[in-house]
Amino acid sequence: MSTIFTKIVKGEIPSYKIHENEQFYAFLDINPLKKGHTLVIPKKEVDYLFDIDDATLSDMIVYAKNIAVAIQQAISCKRVGLMVIGLEVPHAHIHLIPIQKEGDMVLSNARVKLSTEDFEEIARDIRSFL
Repeated sequence: MSTIFTKIVKGEIPSYKIHENEQFYAFLDINPLKKGHTLVIPKKEVDYLFDIDDATLSDMIVYAKNIAVAIQQAISCKRVGLMVIGLEVPHAHIHLIPIQKEGDMVLSNARVKLSTEDFEEIARDIRSFL
């Protein structure tokens, strides 16, 4: 059975793609904590981040770093926070969240409501820095 993220990678479910390469896929979270909240996933379906082999995990962190740099250039923020929870979807993923303070990364916070046009503009802005 495929996860929702695998279906996104395969193009079966639409996403606001930021970038992809042979191993990884980065796209906007559709229920974001902050404008620019991005998910980075391995294309290979692995349930738990720490089950990923060391070389791929290292590559994933470097890939996420490049996406985070682009987010920080596109979205006004003090930092881009990195969070791994791993319980929401059984497919390893990293949250990259533009933040002003630590409290911005609390999952129970109210979510930002964005239009399709907003998502498309944010994705375009972030991509422009890659």
